[in-house]
Amino acid sequence: MIDWDNIDTVLLDMDGTLLDLAFDNWFWQRHVPEQYALNRGLDYAEAERILHDWIESHLGTLNWYCLDFWTRELGMNISALKRAAADRIAVRPGAEAFLAALAGGPKRVIMVTNAHRDALDLKLERTGIDRYFDALVSSHDYGHAKEAQAFWRQLNHSHPFDPGRALLVDDSLPVLHSGRLFGLGHLASIRQPDSSLPAREHTDPFPAIDDFLRVLP
Repeated sequence: MIDWDNIDTVLLDMDGTLLDLAFDNWFWQRHVPEQYALNRGLDYAEAERILHDWIESHLGTLNWYCLDFWTRELGMNISALKRAAADRIAVRPGAEAFLAALAGGPKRVIMVTNAHRDALDLKLERTGIDRYFDALVSSHDYGHAKEAQAFWRQLNHSHPFDPGRALLVDDSLPVLHSGRLFGLGHLASIRQPDSSLPAREHTDPFPAIDDFLRVLP
């Protein structure tokens, strides 16, 4: 499934790819509405409706991923809420073995995440997976989400690589489409980003990884 002989650079997403997306889905879809309802004296259903529409209006933009933005918008310390719930953060099965196998080889391994630096730092603190990477890149460093071509141009400027010989693994199909548009030669998604939800039937047109242990380099 992965043509390792023709790959020099491995670009890996974090949430939903290496880490279980169950944490973030629970946090934004349940915990934040609960806290917002308490703070504003609303019932949960009303808070959920307000936040769903509010957050979805920023989908695919850097604001959607920015903890500073949502702290200002909602009047809640989102970073502190995440840290208080950090025991829910978990590495996906097989992901650390996959990273360890890559770290022992000749390929350059770069994390490319839309996560805000506060969230990234917290998750690295909890999991220790930063030790497997040659570089850690947040889209907030460049001012553009991975859905934008400007992100990939800046990434290639900061960490030069041959796009045709790069692999991107990401659970987000819009991000994979953006990577393909930039010219990334190898693209793969994740079958089940959130362990609390059923696996996706497909991630067409991109192949999906069911088990990292089956695609070790």
